[in-house]
Amino acid sequence: MDAKRIDKIATIIFYIISMFIVFLLGAFIIYILYKGGSMLKPSFLFGKPKLSGAGGGIGPQLFNSFYMLIVSLIITIPIGVGAGIYLAEYAKEGPILKFIRMCLETMSSLPSIVIGMFGLLVFVNMAGWGYSILAGALSVSILNIPSMTRISENAIVAASKRVKEASLGLGATKWQTLAKLTIPTAMAEILTGVILAAGRIFGEAAAFLYTAGLSSKNINFNTISLTEKSSAFSLFRPAETLAVHIWKLNSEGTVVDAAQIANGTAAVLILAVLLFNVCARLLGNRLMKAYSGK
Repeated sequence: MDAKRIDKIATIIFYIISMFIVFLLGAFIIYILYKGGSMLKPSFLFGKPKLSGAGGGIGPQLFNSFYMLIVSLIITIPIGVGAGIYLAEYAKEGPILKFIRMCLETMSSLPSIVIGMFGLLVFVNMAGWGYSILAGALSVSILNIPSMTRISENAIVAASKRVKEASLGLGATKWQTLAKLTIPTAMAEILTGVILAAGRIFGEAAAFLYTAGLSSKNINFNTISLTEKSSAFSLFRPAETLAVHIWKLNSEGTVVDAAQIANGTAAVLILAVLLFNVCARLLGNRLMKAYSGK
């Protein structure tokens, strides 16, 4: 069998595999939306949950999920991208760099429930914050920083090969090259890391269960404060996210229509992840056009 025929067969096989994966993903999304689509009503999206009986909404949980996302990304992105820049541009090969890489690989392989227990011990108990948004955001950031660092490092290394020598040859400093050329060129890959981190934040339950808690009642949107626990924007109040709410409904079963509400919550969670991914891609395309001058 000649090389061209082997190449065609391999190409067909890879196309079939990719189409199968897309089919599975599409079927999964359609199934979730079919099971929970009937619940997508304003009263469900913005209403408050009930402790017993039937009905109730997911308004507080929906807000908590997006607020947790914002706080977690504010922690994850600067540290992850900064660590990636250091490893790609400034770190020198040696025992210290090997130790850092070993730590990143170890952290990336830790189960989320272990990070949740660590957050419970350190942030909730030792720091005295209790179940809070800040404790949950720091815990999930521990999960996301290793992958964000590796993605940023690989993206910056790949971008540097194309523009670094030319920029330095024209007289630009190392920092000018990094800030004006390398990072903008690597923006698409870095954005992929942000999307992956956001997906993990949306879908995480174990870590938030031990650090952010379950309560979402008595939050006040009229008061804007980062420290007052009655404020919806406080970093030190308990916050039940959508993923934790699904677990709570399926485990406790105190609500009559718990399965139906859980299916609706799962549909909202899928749509929220898709919406964030689309918005992030659109923002990334605009940034790329702005940096490239198109």
